[in-house]
Amino acid sequence: MKKIIPPFTKQTAIAKVQAAEYAWNSKDPERVSLAYTKDSQWRNRDQFFTGRAAIAKFLSNKWNKELHYALKKYLWSFTDNRISVRFEYEWQAADSGQWNRTHGNEHWEFDEDGLMQIRDMSANDIEINEGDRKFK
Repeated sequence: MKKIIPPFTKQTAIAKVQAAEYAWNSKDPERVSLAYTKDSQWRNRDQFFTGRAAIAKFLSNKWNKELHYALKKYLWSFTDNRISVRFEYEWQAADSGQWNRTHGNEHWEFDEDGLMQIRDMSANDIEINEGDRKFK
């Protein structure tokens, strides 16, 4: 796959969003962390952390708790080196078995090599019945 770097066009922004969706759906924390700069700054809800090691640890913990994780990302807007997305994903809580759908937004900023240097995420979870899942 060709490296997607700024400045973004509508086509490359959509491709960048799709690449992120594919990577996250792999549920491979090490693979996903390579899309970020070594000192990438994250806000994920109420958590703030920096760097690939912290990203990989966060994702590993996340996917151990959120079983059957399935994500869909949608391009919201973009500029030269920034992309905003809305997303939704479904998962089953490892501790209770409860199915959930998470809705949210992310704002991304990239360096000149196409690595994400800032990720700012806000989201809300809702409980759903297994029969109401969209992503199976």
